[in-house]
Amino acid sequence: MDIIQLLMEKAQKVNGTVILAEGEDPRVLKAARIITKQKIAKIILLGNKNEINKQVQSLSLDMTGIDIIDPKESIDKEDYAVALYEKRKHKGMTLQDAMTLIEDPLYFGSIMVDKEMAQGLVAGAVRKTSDVMRAALKVIGPAQGVSIVSSSFVMIIPDYEFGQSGIYLFADCAVNKFPTSEELAEIAFQTARVALDLIDMEARVAFLTYSTKGSAVDETTQKVIDAVKAAQNRFPTELYPDISFDGEYQLDAAIDPIVAEIKDPHSPIAGKANILVFPNLEAGNIGYKLVHRFANADVIGPISQGLKKPINNLSRGSSISDIINSILITLLQSKHEPIIPTKEIDN
Repeated sequence: MDIIQLLMEKAQKVNGTVILAEGEDPRVLKAARIITKQKIAKIILLGNKNEINKQVQSLSLDMTGIDIIDPKESIDKEDYAVALYEKRKHKGMTLQDAMTLIEDPLYFGSIMVDKEMAQGLVAGAVRKTSDVMRAALKVIGPAQGVSIVSSSFVMIIPDYEFGQSGIYLFADCAVNKFPTSEELAEIAFQTARVALDLIDMEARVAFLTYSTKGSAVDETTQKVIDAVKAAQNRFPTELYPDISFDGEYQLDAAIDPIVAEIKDPHSPIAGKANILVFPNLEAGNIGYKLVHRFANADVIGPISQGLKKPINNLSRGSSISDIINSILITLLQSKHEPIIPTKEIDN
């Protein structure tokens, strides 16, 4: 399965607009040009117009069809500041605070997304993850019924037979440091929705730790065991037939059929998992970077999950291709309403 080609074909059908909030960055400018030239989406660049134009001239880029907005000079700045103030005044934000903050492209762009001036926003090539997610949460916020906003990565491993022909989703590797059992369950579900809605995968979700089905027992493994039970109760197979959960698993038991035959021979997930849920951010972040570097895997993400509208964060080491992939994901997310989890079913 050529994931990038699949994403591109699906994104072209959306006919949407995406905001890039770091318009001065050369990688962002080149990605904007490619997306525009291939008629995948309408792009709006935010940033200092003079700096953007200097970069455009330096790179000899044709910016035809691409809008450039400087939040500090925009005629909409005051209206957007009022909108931001109305959203945050219950948290103590003053109108003056909002007037100052709206000059930040992250907040200006998030208000544009909230007002449906664009389908989504991409940032993080320059700004920190915490900056991007803070703006997203303050302006867009979680979807109704979603208790935690999280992230996932699509890992595409060349010449690898396991997973979904070498394709996995890893979560949460970018946002939540120490998720609870209930939060892990929701992270797993939202990641499964990404697999189904964006990549057309069947979701076989394994919860990872350092034990397999009780081979070690302590408070850390118990958290994962409880997460599996919570996921199976809240998102049962009869309601979500394309999603299945199991664990707790060591990594080898989750992805290697030979090991799975020894450690958990009767599970439909063991040895066949294509979504891996890590117990905490530290494990997830290390895990995805190990696979990326050691296996020469292509990585798409981080993909934000659970927001009302898509705002996606980039790594500051992002390539032009990474930015393009994030734009594609953002477009596709805009066509899928966030799934509201069911309430836990009483046993």
